[in-house]
Amino acid sequence: MKKKIVVGITGASGSIYGLRLIEELLRVQTEVSVLISDAGRQVLSFETGLQLDEDPVACREQLCDHFSSDDLLYHAMNDFFAPVASGSSAPDAVVICPCSMGTLGRIAAGLSDSLLERVADVALKEQKKLLLVPRETPFNQIHLENLLRISQAGGQILPAMPAFYQQPQSVEEMVDFVVGKVLDQLGVEHALFVRWGEDNEDKH
Repeated sequence: MKKKIVVGITGASGSIYGLRLIEELLRVQTEVSVLISDAGRQVLSFETGLQLDEDPVACREQLCDHFSSDDLLYHAMNDFFAPVASGSSAPDAVVICPCSMGTLGRIAAGLSDSLLERVADVALKEQKKLLLVPRETPFNQIHLENLLRISQAGGQILPAMPAFYQQPQSVEEMVDFVVGKVLDQLGVEHALFVRWGEDNEDKH
């Protein structure tokens, strides 16, 4: 049975992390539902050149074309009739990558003004895995308090912090390290980075 995973992309810098994560999840035949905030759509266009239509049907077609896969679902942020909005159809995991401080704060406050916030709330209440990948620096006290509240509620914080012990040779390899760490938490096998103690020749 396929894992059902929601990937949210918000307005924080680092939308490439979200795209790469979706690509890897589709590779292992996961059922991926994509949610993108308005700010996330803007940042995605600016940072990657991928301009997505606001119409949900057209946007899904664009994403399927981008990833060369039809195994991808897309829901508008105001579509509260989407199956993932209900605890009776909760996904196995929700990953918000990257996660803006605004989205993080609203989740920490228990707000559900958008489908993405509702899905995160569902993950917490149904004790499913919720992974937030913040890409912000420095953190202020409000950010830190919100991160702690989510952690105490059962969510997991995985900052976009690439390591350098594997001696990355490109930005892509740095991105792959962070995405690989997310996949580790989801129990998805991958070969995106060299693990500590492994031979560099085993990377590819």
